[in-house]
Formats: sequence, structure tokens, C-alpha cells
Amino acid sequence: MSIKIAVVCGGSSVEHEVSVITAMQAAAALDRAKYQPIALYITKDGRFFTGDNLLDIASYRDIPAALSRAMQVVPVRENNKSYLMSYPPKTLGRGTFIEVDAVLTAVHGTNVEDGTLQGLLEYWGVPYTGCGVCASACGMDKWVMKALFKAAGIPCVDGLLLDRTAYFSEEEGKLDEIEARFPYPLIVKPSNLGSSVGISKARDRQSLQEAMQNAFSYAPAVIVEPAVQHLREINCAVLGDRDGAEASVCEEPLNATDILTFGDKYMGGGGSKGAKGAKAPAKAAPAGSKGAGMASLTRKVPADLPDELTAKVKEYALAAFKAIDASGVARVDFLLDDETKALYVNEINTIPGSLAFYLWEAAGVPFPQLLDRLVSLALKKQRDKEKLSFSFETNLLANASLPSGGAKGSKA
Repeated sequence: MSIKIAVVCGGSSVEHEVSVITAMQAAAALDRAKYQPIALYITKDGRFFTGDNLLDIASYRDIPAALSRAMQVVPVRENNKSYLMSYPPKTLGRGTFIEVDAVLTAVHGTNVEDGTLQGLLEYWGVPYTGCGVCASACGMDKWVMKALFKAAGIPCVDGLLLDRTAYFSEEEGKLDEIEARFPYPLIVKPSNLGSSVGISKARDRQSLQEAMQNAFSYAPAVIVEPAVQHLREINCAVLGDRDGAEASVCEEPLNATDILTFGDKYMGGGGSKGAKGAKAPAKAAPAGSKGAGMASLTRKVPADLPDELTAKVKEYALAAFKAIDASGVARVDFLLDDETKALYVNEINTIPGSLAFYLWEAAGVPFPQLLDRLVSLALKKQRDKEKLSFSFETNLLANASLPSGGAKGSKA
């Protein structure tokens, strides 16, 4: 009997469309002898839909039309099983129930990758791939992430966190503070977004002010860092959990700009080929698009690095994975000063674009096998959770009574 896998994507995130591409790649690569993929699309206003047509990326060219042929659902739990129930419920009868054995999270960005969706999946009681609630939240908040990395002894670029209200109440003073702290050029980025959204490079006060305004349009807090000179960007994926993890080969994105932008990652040329010419699964990219998620980015795999530096990248990638208690597959992004050879961990992506399948294919792990391992890790995480106690014998309410005057003003 095949395992019913709900492939979830979308959500209220600026990375909504990227998420759909990742999900379609994963659904196409699932071994149909083992798995039955079920589309679970979250609209930008938070509604859940399912339907066979939502497994075809061509449907997303016209989302209203696609949803008219799909079924709106809500997650429910009944008899220790997880279901998607048709919504709104029927006046008569039970409606439609679709059993779900596990969820493959193919979501990116705020409100979905940051622990919000993971919390819902925990309450739904369904095994799901990737990080848990806390690790997901830490992996999305770049300031918390940086603090955890520093506490673990992992090298990071220094930074300054600025709050929107405090910044705009004294903009000139805050700009003075930034300039006193760091020399130009500077990197300005929202504290809790991925895919390089809202990130700018500032070379003087005017461009710094513009970069701050841009970043604050995406997040209530912004991080300012000194730019790494002679920059090379290096990425490495990690697969596993707290009981054991391994690092992939390293890659070097070859972007035309001095910051790897959203456009570089997802809208650049390069076709739909992954590492070493490996093709993305069928239907991975919409017709007419220039690429297929992170698989379309021009990159060198493996990265041209000395063996000892490659080993150091993998060491820090595993340490970063462990520092936030990650699970599933993650991608750790590095900043390398090619002149001094100083290496810094920039961030960890708890659900990387394209699930970083191209890095694992280059490491000898085909995409279907990668998905196999992700599902196995999800089921293991659920078994481990079921061994824990979430209640203890108590009769606290047996003799409970309200204080005189009833419940008004009383605390439990």
C-alpha cells in the first residue's frame, strides 16, 4: 500500500511562487510505487485546496481557474488519523475525507517556513518533513540564527539589528549609529525573509537610507552588516537530524551582480538543468519560464575549493545544522573572502529552494532517494514524539470549585 503524501506549498509569503515550483519538482520526483502524492495548496489568504490538477504546474498560470476545479479542505484529526475534509461541510452526510499519512513541506518564507505551518502540522498530528517548530522559527529569524551560531562558535559577520519604529522616529541618528559602527559598503536585509528578498548593498549614506526603507517594507526589523570583500558565495546542504547528519558537495553560485538576488536565484537563465547537467523532473517549470527554482541558477558544482577549505565548509554546515536542532534537508550559505580566505556562515535555509536536490544528485543521491530519506526522517521524528509523555495522572479538577462570586476576575 502506497504512503499518501500531502505535498504542501504556497501560503502568505513573498516566496509563494517559488514554493509552488519546489513542490511540483518534488511531486514529480516521488516514486509512485511507494507514494501517492496529494496536492495541498495554500492560497495567499490562507485557504487550503487539493485536487489532481494542482499537481500540474501549468494549472498555476491561472490560479482562480485552477481553484474552481479543486476542492477547498481543512485538516482534521479523527480516530488517531489525519484527514483533509471538504469545506464547507455538507448539510447532510459526511462530506469528503482524504486520509494523509505524511506531509512533505515544500514551503518557503514567512508564515509557512518559520514555524507557523509546522505548529499547525503538530496539532494535526501528522508526520511532516523538515524542521520542527522551534528550529523553523530560528532558521527564519536571521538575528536569532546569528546568535545561535555565535554561541556555537561558528564564524559569522558582525551585525546591527534595527527596529522599524525606533529607526523612523530618529532616522538621521540611526544612520549616524550605523556609519559609526561599520564602514561602507554595507549589506541591509530584512531579519526574517529568504530568497534574498529585500536585500540591498549600500555604498554611501543615500543608498543606505534607500536600502533601509526597502528592507523595512518587508519586515519590522532589519539587519545591517559590513559587506565581505572579494566575495565568493559557497553553499552546502545537510541531510539528517540530531542523531546523525551528512553534508553534500559544495556549490558556488555564479551571479552577475554583487549580491545573489531573487532574480539571480529564480529568474536567471540556465534552463532546467541541475548539477552536472542533471535534468529537473518533468513538469518542474512552467512553460515559458526561464528556470526551475534554484536548479536554474548558474553554478559550479562542486565548487572549486582546496580540499581543506571544502572540509571546513562541511564542518561549519554540520555545526550550523546542529546549532538550531535542524532536521530533514537544509542548505547552509557561506560568505568567503577570496583574498583573506576568511569564511563566514551567512544563514541556514531550513527548506531550501528545490530542496537542494541538485547538490545531492552531485553527491550520488538521486532526487527520489532524497525524498525517500526525508519521509523516513519525518516518520522517525513522529515515532520519537509518540514515545514522550504529554500528560500525567492527576485528578486536579475532581474537587475543583469556583471561588465565591464565581469566575469573574479569578485566575485559573
